[in-house]
Amino acid sequence: MTPFLSVVASVVAWVGAMLAAASLAVVGPARLRAASRGLRDRIWDARRAIALLCVVLLASAVGRGSLQAVSRLFGVQATALIYALEGGFVAWVQATFATPALTAYFSWVYVYGYAFLLSFPVIAYLALPRTTALRRLLVAYALNYGIGLALYTLVFAYGPRNVMPDMVTPLLFTNQPDVMLLASEVNVNTNVFPSLHTSLAVTVGTFAVLTREAFPRWTPLAVPLSLSVVVATMYLGIHWLTDVVAGFALAFGCVALAYRLVDPRSDPVESRRDAAEERSEAGADD
Repeated sequence: MTPFLSVVASVVAWVGAMLAAASLAVVGPARLRAASRGLRDRIWDARRAIALLCVVLLASAVGRGSLQAVSRLFGVQATALIYALEGGFVAWVQATFATPALTAYFSWVYVYGYAFLLSFPVIAYLALPRTTALRRLLVAYALNYGIGLALYTLVFAYGPRNVMPDMVTPLLFTNQPDVMLLASEVNVNTNVFPSLHTSLAVTVGTFAVLTREAFPRWTPLAVPLSLSVVVATMYLGIHWLTDVVAGFALAFGCVALAYRLVDPRSDPVESRRDAAEERSEAGADD
């Protein structure tokens, strides 16, 4: 097995195990069994949101190289401005708090915890009888990626590990060098503003708070994990504090917009239920 496939297999194994455990602990066996009935209908109901996310992800994968070239030539050269705003904050974070244990933790969180954090809500919200939360989540994901890709094109900036190599250590790659193979396939070192790791993690954390009545056990797990991802982006020397602040703004904006775009009154499950009730009432009148 090649090193790249080995990393992918490791991520899949870790995330798969965590998804299985969280599904049992958070969703529960009874709700999972009930969710298996009508699962196809719920996926069909969410097809537009699923298609939107797939289109955005495909556009990002296909156009990343070309858009990076456009950004390099025509984008706002923001590296110096960001450095002028915050100076050596990321270097201070590493110099003050870096320990082998924290490096191992944040490296794990950045790769494995992040993948789990984004994946689990999809499973959880699929288990709900209504698809509103699922569709809002998928639309918010699509908005994060779409707006993030546009901002990556408009703003050209290098991360702190590239700007201050003598002060900021790329701790993720020194702790887990094989991860560089995976990172190089999905990212480039100028995709820093805003931090999509931050925006997507905060998006999940926000949804966890907003849907806490449906999954009360998920909120105290999702919020600390999402904040750990945020800290990891700076601790590992990948993002500036400025990128993180922009990521928070992007997350809150995408969640608000997703809630506005996806009206719960348009839930197909609710429409089918109303139609069934109308037929039942009509039959009773006869």
